[in-house]
Amino acid sequence: MARQIELLESGGKVVQETRLYDPDKGETRSMRSKEEANDYRYFPDPDLLPVELDDGYIAQVAATLPELPDQKAQRFATQYELSGYDAQVLTSSGELADYYETVVRDFGGSPKLAANWVGGDLAAFLNRDGLEIGASRVSAAALAGLLRRIGDNTISGKIAKDVFEAMWDGQQQADTIIESKGLRQITDDGPIEQAIAAVMAANPGQLADYRAGKDKLFGFFVGQVMKATQGKANPARLNELLKQKLSG
Repeated sequence: MARQIELLESGGKVVQETRLYDPDKGETRSMRSKEEANDYRYFPDPDLLPVELDDGYIAQVAATLPELPDQKAQRFATQYELSGYDAQVLTSSGELADYYETVVRDFGGSPKLAANWVGGDLAAFLNRDGLEIGASRVSAAALAGLLRRIGDNTISGKIAKDVFEAMWDGQQQADTIIESKGLRQITDDGPIEQAIAAVMAANPGQLADYRAGKDKLFGFFVGQVMKATQGKANPARLNELLKQKLSG
């Protein structure tokens, strides 16, 4: 490039040629000139017959092609209302896309929640253990079963992560793990209110500060109640009841 610039600026003309690079001198030199297309052998091969494909044949072949990655990503974004990023991640391989769609079908709930788990928690475990999706230790049907328990508030998203880890380690299905370990979420107001009352009684200083205007302490009380209930309190109901109790 530098040689051609210098040549043009000095009034010269760049010619079509093949040049040889000399590594010892750090320069190029002309080997042979090429002036016309036939010098490059850009001409039809006389031994090859022309191939003519009519529109009907092209359409017939196109109909047999599988869904292409870009088409699948666009469909995922539209059909499942996913972001462009999520759609691209989930269609990065045919096996991963099939796994996701099986989860969505069996789960019957939010496609976005399914996308978060397949592209997040599942992907993290696969990466950690150096596995491809085809070797996943949690099947699509099993993951769908776990997501159903999140969807019906049997467990919280936080507890679901512990259940998933147990599933990955081979400890049966989600329902069995939830029951055997007593992980069902507390949704009844009574036990949650009891835990809130105990936490408030144990932290009178923080309670006074909160009621004096230090709203950021709300997170402290949420954490303490969750700790008291071993993480089983329904988060949405806990927040509602806690706001009522803290307001006095």
